[in-house]
Amino acid sequence: MGVLLPYSRAQESEADHIGILLMAEAGYDPRESVALWQRMERAAGASGRGPEFLSTHPNPESRITNLQGWIPQAWPYSQNPSLPLPAAQ
Repeated sequence: MGVLLPYSRAQESEADHIGILLMAEAGYDPRESVALWQRMERAAGASGRGPEFLSTHPNPESRITNLQGWIPQAWPYSQNPSLPLPAAQ
């Protein structure tokens, strides 16, 4: 891994954000993203997971919190998939 990680947690969070919008636009309930990560967290437990600052991925707790915050933005796409997605930032 060296000093710099190949991908950052910020990039992974951005992918999660885009993913929840796309899943909603595809007709999936964006709330299920939270349920998925809750199941992933239970399945993995704390074993095998080092400190988040050494990881290229956010820990499940961070992902769940982020996804919960993005659900209000994603919800309209699940109700009306023809809405244009927001421009990339």
